[in-house]
Amino acid sequence: MTNEPILEGDWNEIKAKLRQKWSQLTDDDLPQLRVELDQIIGIVQRKTGEARGAIERYLEQVSGSAASAAGTAAETAGEYAQHVAEAVRDTARQAGGQVRAGYDAAERFVCERPKESLAVCFGAGVITGVVIASLLRAR
Repeated sequence: MTNEPILEGDWNEIKAKLRQKWSQLTDDDLPQLRVELDQIIGIVQRKTGEARGAIERYLEQVSGSAASAAGTAAETAGEYAQHVAEAVRDTARQAGGQVRAGYDAAERFVCERPKESLAVCFGAGVITGVVIASLLRAR
């Protein structure tokens, strides 16, 4: 028989399916909160005249499809997370390659033009020193 925790977790969906199958059931007939499985079956039997076994089979069917839908959603989310992780890894590899290429280009420039490189570093140092000094004087 259907396991009550599954029924409890998917109660709103199961309730809608019960009303769809047996239209004579109303919201007032079906409890809003968790109740015993036997009580649910009893309510449906009283309102519809359906046999207990048929109701139990139907509840197993709808609770199984709800659990299956949740499992499918979890599986899809897992697959999506794997695709995202792969994309992040690829992007990280590309970024690492670009950083390495930039470093190699800078190293080649310094090796090919050491005087110009030294002048650029000296100028950057002077400008940095002037900016820091003017900030400190402003305080």
